[in-house]
Amino acid sequence: MRGSKYSSLIIKQIGIFILIIVLWEGLTRLGWIDSFFFSRPSLISVRFYKWFTSGTIYAHIYMTTIETLLAFIIGSFVGVIFGLLFARIPTLAHLFDPYIKIANALPRIALAPIFALWFGLGILSKVAFGVTLVFFIVFFNTYRGVREVDPNIFNNARMLGANERDLFRHVFLPSAMSWILASLHTSVGMALVGAVVGEYLGAARGLGYLIAQAEGVFDTTGVFTGLVVLSIFVLLIDLIVTLVERWLLKWRPEVSSS
Repeated sequence: MRGSKYSSLIIKQIGIFILIIVLWEGLTRLGWIDSFFFSRPSLISVRFYKWFTSGTIYAHIYMTTIETLLAFIIGSFVGVIFGLLFARIPTLAHLFDPYIKIANALPRIALAPIFALWFGLGILSKVAFGVTLVFFIVFFNTYRGVREVDPNIFNNARMLGANERDLFRHVFLPSAMSWILASLHTSVGMALVGAVVGEYLGAARGLGYLIAQAEGVFDTTGVFTGLVVLSIFVLLIDLIVTLVERWLLKWRPEVSSS
């Protein structure tokens, strides 16, 4: 029953996609939408095919992938560590509370040129920018996950002689794991945003660079083709994160739908 519902959902999603493509193509061919500004799905598919058959796109995908993964891994790791520390050491949390709020409120896009100035136009500036986007998402989720630990579980573990290391391993991390994994879908998207925006502002390779180059010569077909590649890229990353999440949470019993 569950499989049939999932299949029906996939069919509906594909149907919506086909409807959008048909309307887009039809309206541009009729002249109701200017193809100079919106291109056409047929032109985008031809450009997409050329990029992949010629191999020119692979170097850009590789660069964006490396930048995204590094920003995601570093930002998530640092976010988890600081989230655990701040949740377990209230004095530390109170001391740095205003600084965390200020840093979180700063517009990230304003930091991108600064990182380019500090680290150059190479991979480091894109990774640094992506880390600033990922860190706070994972940090706040980890902090909240640890703070939401059931007091009864914590007290029972203490009564059984658990030390701080045991509490981290058997109480706080499992409690925060659902919160951390819930933030991964958002944070991996933000890591990609950081990489692409950094490439857009200044780079020699990457999907953001490719889109910026097409935009610079008013090549809307190239811009939309780059966005299509990014969309596929995001879906693949989200699928991988979903599989990892299911594997890490396989110990958790499924909630009955009845």
